[in-house]
Amino acid sequence: MFNIALFGVGRIGRIHGQNIHDHAQTNVYSIIDPYKAGREELAKKYNAKIQTVEEAMQDPNIDAICICSATDTHVNFIEMASQHGKAIFCEKPIDLDLAKVRQCLKVVEDNDTTLFIAFNRRYDTHFNELKTRLNNQAIGQIESLIITSRDPAAPPAEYAKTSGGMYRDMTIHDFDMVRYLMNAEPTTITAYGSCMVNPEIGEAGDIDTSVVVLTFASGAFATINNSRRSGYGYDQRIEVHGSQGLLTASNITENSVKQFGDQGAIESNPEYFFLQRYAEAYKNEWNHFVEVLGGAESRSPGIDGERALALADAALVSLTTNKTVVL
Repeated sequence: MFNIALFGVGRIGRIHGQNIHDHAQTNVYSIIDPYKAGREELAKKYNAKIQTVEEAMQDPNIDAICICSATDTHVNFIEMASQHGKAIFCEKPIDLDLAKVRQCLKVVEDNDTTLFIAFNRRYDTHFNELKTRLNNQAIGQIESLIITSRDPAAPPAEYAKTSGGMYRDMTIHDFDMVRYLMNAEPTTITAYGSCMVNPEIGEAGDIDTSVVVLTFASGAFATINNSRRSGYGYDQRIEVHGSQGLLTASNITENSVKQFGDQGAIESNPEYFFLQRYAEAYKNEWNHFVEVLGGAESRSPGIDGERALALADAALVSLTTNKTVVL
């Protein structure tokens, strides 16, 4: 049994807390969060201790920490845990500052610590089936990849001021999926963005609509289509065209019933929110982390967090300069 310290009792912390509890090999050992009511609620639910950061780091009974706290705490918690010899599961991003991320990864490397970056889409069953078929050359050489990722509704404009912007907050998942599916590093990136959903997001210095094009040494292209508003649900689709065919992963809809009549066809919208769409992926992600604790090779090492953030930064440079960035 692995004892886990849960850092953060917000929305995503509660998802991971339940998955830790449900797994036969992990236990929610302690809760760390400044929000008193929230930490007490989860501590009671899981019969867990309430600890300070320092207590958790120094507790020899804790095997790993699960970081679901605010982004600006991640580097500090990762470095502390690494120095105390604890394995680390961390929500993206490691930090919004690429230099700080690289310094943090050096600390992890120097202490020979496990750092797992929680890019949950890598663990979606449907995307993984697509990845497996790509690995098996089901459609030959990849020629183009299209990722569509649209939120059902835009966040408050205030959120843009602290999130690091659309590319670091939202598109970072898609940058990771591009690398994961292509199994290669892009050579150039060109970003186009505008504010078409909420003008207040633009006033806060961010965008809400974007297309990003990445090129590869093979000649292949990857295109990412993003919007903060779909109006019809959480739009998550992938299309890969190859020399011998096409692979697609479609939206997961609220139900599978389709109605046909003389007025046409009716079917349900995509599932509305990311917690619904990726509920299974979060479970699969935790399952794999437990395998890593048992000695398996990680499919989400810290370097993936660094490289996805580097692409986000490069996309922002391209957007602000209106130029293609050579990577």
